[in-house]
Amino acid sequence: MLQDKVKSDTVSVNATISACAKGHEWVAALQLVSLMRQRTIETNSVTLSAVVSACEKAGEWKQALHHFSALVHSQVESNAIAFSAAISACRSAGLWEWAMLLFDVMSQSNVKLDTLAFSVLIGACEKGHMWEVALQLFRAMVQRSVEVNTISCGAAISACEKSGKWDKALQLVNVMVLNKIWLDTIRLNSAISACEKGGKCQKALQLFSVMAQSTIEASTITCSAAISVCEKGGEW
Repeated sequence: MLQDKVKSDTVSVNATISACAKGHEWVAALQLVSLMRQRTIETNSVTLSAVVSACEKAGEWKQALHHFSALVHSQVESNAIAFSAAISACRSAGLWEWAMLLFDVMSQSNVKLDTLAFSVLIGACEKGHMWEVALQLFRAMVQRSVEVNTISCGAAISACEKSGKWDKALQLVNVMVLNKIWLDTIRLNSAISACEKGGKCQKALQLFSVMAQSTIEASTITCSAAISVCEKGGEW
């Protein structure tokens, strides 16, 4: 009965810590873990992963990596949520090399490489202007039959956009269209911006036309990018 009660308490506190993570209340999450230890309530992978996630979501990347390190060195098995949160913390700090290292550790462990982990790592590469690595990861997703979604495609497009690789960005847009992946304003804005940086006025206008003919809403950023590329091309 006591064991069942401890498990029940663990589940209840885990749910509260997860709620703290969603609300970016990282201090409260740490206080709850401290309380669990004081009352000898079992902490598990869900508990510690939620703590890492709470710190990461609150922008406390140092705290997130500290608690992830503690998780790795404990007897508790790390899970995909913890790894993804730690990789995201590295992305926030601009530490794409650390993010890659964590991803390598994740791939060598028993933790399944999922869409979230790949998407977060591609985002880290995007922030580090490592477009080639971002595309390699995107291809690895396809090869491993990991689900590709709007977020992973968007991160890869943004990585290409920041490096002015307009042709690669357009290829990714085509992948989204062919695979019926939801294409929204943000992703098309990135592709248009890539064309702008590459001086490809007609390509940018074609994307703008796609938006106009669809239910995708053009934003101020969209219009500004389209105008800018036409000015640069002498067609405005």
